[in-house]
Amino acid sequence: MEASEQLVLVIVDGLDASGKSTQALRLYNFLRNHRKTVFLRFHPSNDNFFGVKAKGFLYLKGKSAHFAAAFFYMLDVIRSILFYSWRRYDYIIFVRYLMGTAYLPSPLHRIGYQFFASIVPTSNSMFFLDVTPEEAYRRIQQDRSKREMFESLEELKRIRGKALSLALVGKWAVMNGDKPAKEVEKEIRKSL
Repeated sequence: MEASEQLVLVIVDGLDASGKSTQALRLYNFLRNHRKTVFLRFHPSNDNFFGVKAKGFLYLKGKSAHFAAAFFYMLDVIRSILFYSWRRYDYIIFVRYLMGTAYLPSPLHRIGYQFFASIVPTSNSMFFLDVTPEEAYRRIQQDRSKREMFESLEELKRIRGKALSLALVGKWAVMNGDKPAKEVEKEIRKSL
């Protein structure tokens, strides 16, 4: 990790239960311990209308809830870019960013990704935590009492395929999210 006078945007993305929050928090603590100024932002967020609406729709069923969740999620991300990326930090870490478009129905997920990738900032530090649907589902069953609409094994398989196809055409570093968290953490640090 080199000293830089320029802000570094770090994106941590992946399926539900891929370890995004864990890795973002570990990176946040690591950078802070190395005297870096760091801003960490999770999406969907709890501090604004768009994020709250996106989260609420994730627990409903049906196509309209599906579209509403994706729509409000994207507005939440755009709000974060507008309100936080201009602040003076060494690092900004966004958890869930462009890959939220993988939750859109096909082929809208590609169109949504291309559109948002053309208007929002991207980075050379974009990490996609690729977890197998079986491992993600195991983690969800173990850790969550309430499940979102996309957290069935079938949905995780479908979304992983779409997200991986997007990650492979973008400038994402694909990390094996099935590995122990410590190993993934080392790989992310090494890539910075």
